[in-house]
Amino acid sequence: MWRASLILVAAVAAIVPLPPAWVEQAYSTSVYPGVQRLLTPVSNLAPFALFDVLIAVAIAVSLLPVIVDIARRRHPALRILGRFLFRTLVLCASFYLVFLLVWGLNYRRQKLTEKLQVDPGAISAAAALAAAAADVEQLNALHDRAHAIGWRPLTEIDPELVSAFGRVTRDLGARGTTVAGRPKVTLLDPYFRRAGVEGMIDPYFLETLVQRGILPFERPFVVAHEWSHLAGFADELEANFVGWLTCVRGSAATQYSGWLFLYSELARAVGARDRAAVSAMLAPGPRADLNAIAMRYRQQVNPTISAVGWRVYDQYLKANRIEAGTASYDEVIRLVLGVRFGPDWTPLLR
Repeated sequence: MWRASLILVAAVAAIVPLPPAWVEQAYSTSVYPGVQRLLTPVSNLAPFALFDVLIAVAIAVSLLPVIVDIARRRHPALRILGRFLFRTLVLCASFYLVFLLVWGLNYRRQKLTEKLQVDPGAISAAAALAAAAADVEQLNALHDRAHAIGWRPLTEIDPELVSAFGRVTRDLGARGTTVAGRPKVTLLDPYFRRAGVEGMIDPYFLETLVQRGILPFERPFVVAHEWSHLAGFADELEANFVGWLTCVRGSAATQYSGWLFLYSELARAVGARDRAAVSAMLAPGPRADLNAIAMRYRQQVNPTISAVGWRVYDQYLKANRIEAGTASYDEVIRLVLGVRFGPDWTPLLR
């Protein structure tokens, strides 16, 4: 009986809408920060991804009873299948409810655009072109210094990035400090590479998982993006924006990573002729780094696996009330152009 009730509760939780303002006050800025400050320091202690262990345990819990039933031949095949499907449904319901309580309700919080001063009139093709030209200036100026400083190994936390992240989240109204996650590699890494996934957070232990193959100068932005999720910015648009802000308010090395990310976004936002003109402004160093990123993508990513993976993720985002789905990744330009900033790229609140 309790199993059926669990499934029903999960179904209701998935369907029933919650007022974003209520989620913001009752969960995202009150309950969740405490959960994050409890779980991430613990998961940081593990040198491996606890998410991998969770997946292994879930598979074992699902399949072991089936193996036992088949070995003992206690039930007909159809009944074994039915029992397996029901147990799987119960397990999925349990995981979904834990997901919501630990992190997933952040998908239903108030939008960042409702908290920031945004000027819709500043969002235009001309503004995107001007931003792309300014981005190139930043890349050309920062390249040598960034490469001279270098980037930390994959599994190390960059203190300067942590400091910048703390300033950005406080400016955006965060209560307390978000604990930075230690970047880790997961057993899912081969899939990440082939699907073009650069990182994710583990929504159960609140870990930061990063693909091993990304280049050192890509890494600060990817890590900052995932930390933005740890701070409760579940929407990919918002995580891109917060991750970019974190990078550009850090060291020369992290700034360079942030501007590299934004260059790719801006290049897609302008026309082909303007894109060629902006590209021609790149100095040899940034051009080589952008070419290296493109080469990495061509060598690692399988188009079919990537298309299927992003299609599934698109449905996942839409199921969690992100109407734009994976298109939300590309909408960061609207925030970069539209948000009003104070000194040192400080976003102005309403």
